[in-house]
Amino acid sequence: MNPSTIYTKIRNQERITREEGVTLLQRAELLDLGDLANEIRFRKNPEPRVTFVVDTNPNYTNICNIDCIFCAFYRHEGEEGVYTYSVDQMIENFKRSATNGVTTVLLQGGVNPKLPFEYYVEMVERTVKEVPEVMPHFWSTSEIIGMSQVAQSTMAPEALISGSPIRYVLQKLWDAGQRTIPGGGAEILSDKVKRKISSLKGTSADWFNVMREAHKIGFKTTATMMYGHIEPDEDIIEHLESIRQLQDETHGFTAFIPWSFKPGNTPLEKIIPHYATPVRYLQIMAISRIYLDNFDHIQASWFSEGKKTGQIALHFGGDDFGGTLFEENVHAAANFVNKTNTDEVINLIREAGFIPVQRTTLYEILKVHEKAEAA
Repeated sequence: MNPSTIYTKIRNQERITREEGVTLLQRAELLDLGDLANEIRFRKNPEPRVTFVVDTNPNYTNICNIDCIFCAFYRHEGEEGVYTYSVDQMIENFKRSATNGVTTVLLQGGVNPKLPFEYYVEMVERTVKEVPEVMPHFWSTSEIIGMSQVAQSTMAPEALISGSPIRYVLQKLWDAGQRTIPGGGAEILSDKVKRKISSLKGTSADWFNVMREAHKIGFKTTATMMYGHIEPDEDIIEHLESIRQLQDETHGFTAFIPWSFKPGNTPLEKIIPHYATPVRYLQIMAISRIYLDNFDHIQASWFSEGKKTGQIALHFGGDDFGGTLFEENVHAAANFVNKTNTDEVINLIREAGFIPVQRTTLYEILKVHEKAEAA
């Protein structure tokens, strides 16, 4: 299959197939992919703007029972360094963040079966009530599945009969005031990969079940992908194909966010000791923009890939620069640390040739930084 034939198809705004996606990933020139991705980016988002969100990413517990071999963050009950914070402690954390201008709290943690479901509901209710300045962008699919397993023991019989435990949990979170869910827990949506790197985490179908039910209720979510470990090219395209199909069905995804695996301090480090390259990241960014023709936003990451690579990715299909991530512990546990602040994010976007625009979790515009302020 000739890549140039696929280029013509893309420029004619025709949807490409799995086989064509694999061909592009394996045979297309990087700059050709970048040009095509940028065309689509500006077709969907014509203004030379790049959005970002002022957010933070704290964790409420590092106790986890699903033992993913790509993770350096989790601990087992009783091990040195374990923690679980109370709702009171987390609310105080959120209040401090709000005073620093944070508008989104991306909250995730381990799958801790000792936490009652009421803990999660209270966290949402109190965040909405006591820290209205921030949006609770809480819980990965893995945590929601864990909540459903805990909640089943307390669910009324009529609740079990009327719907699945997953839907029950999501409805309770919605009723408490939550409106968005992060896309973590996907990694690579291929069961042959998941069996090797996260065998206790569930299947690809489990991830899709949570997302589909969330979208039906009205939640908006992101979709993610962690590449650069044991996956072949075909599984990357299968991942993109699967989320494209769900987006066709529900239109519930706001953005797609790819990032590369960080091996430091993980069991998988013995097999995959190196980071994926910046060139691979740009390739993944471009193919994501091309393949995901029903996604408005593709997020470039200064955080996971480095600030310069993140800037370049804005010319390979990215239209969003992610968040400020004032607090982050998961990548830090893998010895990968990048930090920034709001002013630097604004400057990085400007240096890349774009107008910085602060947004909400739902991509509502808060402030357009048209020009640099005079010194």
